[in-house]
Amino acid sequence: MTDNIAGSPTSDSPLPTDGYVGDPAVRAEWDSRYTDRQQLWSGQPNGALVAEVEGLKPGRVLDVGCGEGADAVWLARTGWDVTALEVSGVALERAAGHARDAGVGIRWVHAGLAEAALPPASFDLVSAQYPALLRTPDAAAERALLAAVAPGGVLLLVHHAGMDTQQADDRGFDPADYVWPSMVAALLDDDWVVEVDEQRPRVAPDGGAGAHHTDDVVLRARRLR
Repeated sequence: MTDNIAGSPTSDSPLPTDGYVGDPAVRAEWDSRYTDRQQLWSGQPNGALVAEVEGLKPGRVLDVGCGEGADAVWLARTGWDVTALEVSGVALERAAGHARDAGVGIRWVHAGLAEAALPPASFDLVSAQYPALLRTPDAAAERALLAAVAPGGVLLLVHHAGMDTQQADDRGFDPADYVWPSMVAALLDDDWVVEVDEQRPRVAPDGGAGAHHTDDVVLRARRLR
């Protein structure tokens, strides 16, 4: 964790090189992906996030898998108090630079979601846009997403439609290894109401990895208590 997330947001604090909490292999994999390209993503906020946040009163938001920071910066610019979590230190350094350029304050958390020990029930919005969350027998990532949402708050989980039914490929990608929106939806109980659960055409920013995906699965659920 790069800052005490209970403190004031900052984009100016240096990101530690040895403060990562999580699986070192996952960090190394994502650091390698970011290092291979000067810019991995489009630099624009995700369309589904922009659409679903419209009309929500800004409060505390957790951006899960913030990447190079486009969503986090956009949320901060629109009045949200942003905590951004990411496993890649390379991505976080880029994200912090973008936040400084934009003049916004963001709390940075260098950790895996399940290992981050985030304050429970403390975010008015938990946004996970196309997250690469690994499955575990105890559904740790799914439960961490749900646990972070405050009563009255919203979980917004967006993923590429159809990826969960693909076969494992020769690059080592196996959909069975990852968490998909249907798995999170299956854990929702009477404390939750599902506001959106649908497949829709993707509003994709120009350029960046993943731009070839044409449809999203959008899960938006509100925690009642």
